[in-house]
Amino acid sequence: MWQAEYVRDRLSALYPQCSVEILGMTTRGDQILDRALSKVGGKGLFVKELEVAMAEGRADLAVHSLKDMPMELPPGFMLSAVMEREDPRDAFVSNDYASLADLPPGAVVGTSSLRRQALIAARFPSLVIKPLRGNLDTRLAKLDRGEYAAIILAAAGLKRLGLPQRIRALIEPEQSLPAPGQGAMAIEILSGRGDLEQMLAPLNHQDSARAVTAERTLSRHFGGSCQIPLAAYATIEGALMHLRAMVATPDGQRVAAAEISGPAEAPEALGRRIAELLQEQGAREILDACRDA
Repeated sequence: MWQAEYVRDRLSALYPQCSVEILGMTTRGDQILDRALSKVGGKGLFVKELEVAMAEGRADLAVHSLKDMPMELPPGFMLSAVMEREDPRDAFVSNDYASLADLPPGAVVGTSSLRRQALIAARFPSLVIKPLRGNLDTRLAKLDRGEYAAIILAAAGLKRLGLPQRIRALIEPEQSLPAPGQGAMAIEILSGRGDLEQMLAPLNHQDSARAVTAERTLSRHFGGSCQIPLAAYATIEGALMHLRAMVATPDGQRVAAAEISGPAEAPEALGRRIAELLQEQGAREILDACRDA
């Protein structure tokens, strides 16, 4: 809802003559909280109802956290704008400990992400990692009740909702490479709506759009979803893009990692090239083992 209100306010400022209304909806991804996303259908659970509303003419556009969007959109839909990226890092949240390194052996860490699970398990095999679902308030409440010693969340969500004080430490990409698209918001519309494309163009942030395009190209190559531990993060300086990526088994025992630099104006090519580099390290076999587990 914060994201929808933010886009509404941006559009209202750009087009004061237009009325922008929010159609609030609850998706299956919001409703199914007792199982990991990787077990109940993955990222598509957060977008299907919104796409139906657009197809039926009840809504003109949908606002998403890009990391929650499937890598392949259904026919008839497109991403019209990627807004300027917020902090893409993971956040360590705890009432009693300052960082992952401070947690004692056997401490319980909560996360909804196989990617985070793999990265934590690889660095801190003595920790116990348990699933954590629900909206931000629900997850923080579980931490505050003592169900977890710490939880790992996206820093962007905490900052957007005015809760930066809950962040005990930001985990740098060198220790926890972000998910493709993490920290970015995207606007989805029906294909062929040139009128909306034109209206939404001022909201598109070119560097953010290029970075997440590279990340999502890599993820698409491996069938990226919540069911595989895959990370990718691109940064841009001037005309140069630097892209890092990783795939791993959930226990962190098998990891393939690579990095590459190239022209920022060719994000798809960089995404495909880094996928090849990961493949040379056995990435496909690692991910097949994850799916079969």
